[in-house]
Amino acid sequence: MIGAVESGRASRCRCVIALNETLNKSSKQKCASHAHFLLTKLTNKSRRRQIAVIGYARVSTDGQSLQAQTEALHRAGCEKVYSEKQSGAYAERPQLAKAIQALGNGDTLIVTKLDRLARSTRDLLNTLDAIGKAGATCSLGDAWADTTTPAGKLMLTVLGGLAEYERHLILSRTAEGRTRAKAGGVKFGRHFALTPHQRAEALRRRANGETLVEIARSFNVSHMTIARLGE
Repeated sequence: MIGAVESGRASRCRCVIALNETLNKSSKQKCASHAHFLLTKLTNKSRRRQIAVIGYARVSTDGQSLQAQTEALHRAGCEKVYSEKQSGAYAERPQLAKAIQALGNGDTLIVTKLDRLARSTRDLLNTLDAIGKAGATCSLGDAWADTTTPAGKLMLTVLGGLAEYERHLILSRTAEGRTRAKAGGVKFGRHFALTPHQRAEALRRRANGETLVEIARSFNVSHMTIARLGE
């Protein structure tokens, strides 16, 4: 009788041990599977978020070309280049806004020249602040003009002030030249569609009662051109 009891106890112990081993093995497998899932997720996230180098190019007028800037930016390693034809005097530059919006933590925005990024110190500082809030940096392609260093930030600010001063000088010289030209008899704006003789002839015919349309057709101009004569 005693032997049967002892045998039953031994059998139950073996069952408990086997169950514990099974549970431990299952727990280890679940932990290993969860760890593998987390590692795969982190690896994929790291692959998706790689450091980007983005370029920005700008010219002021439609007659200028963006080719030289875009080629230089691609040589500098830019994967994506945002470009636009917009005067730097305007604060609203849609492509620059898109370039800054595309920046992420650790990314870099590259421009070929500082005046392509901003034309005033205030505009430059606001732009650099927006880039910094995105966790990115700005560079002119030179180490001394890179916002990753305090010296680079200082140089960019100083150069921004110089660019603004240069723009004011250009505007001042242009205004002075225009004033001198006007004083010398130079007339700006569109050229007259009619010569002085044609204008006199048109006025004479208008005074004689001819319609504006008939006179304009004979000189191949708009009837409004004839209507404005003598104003």
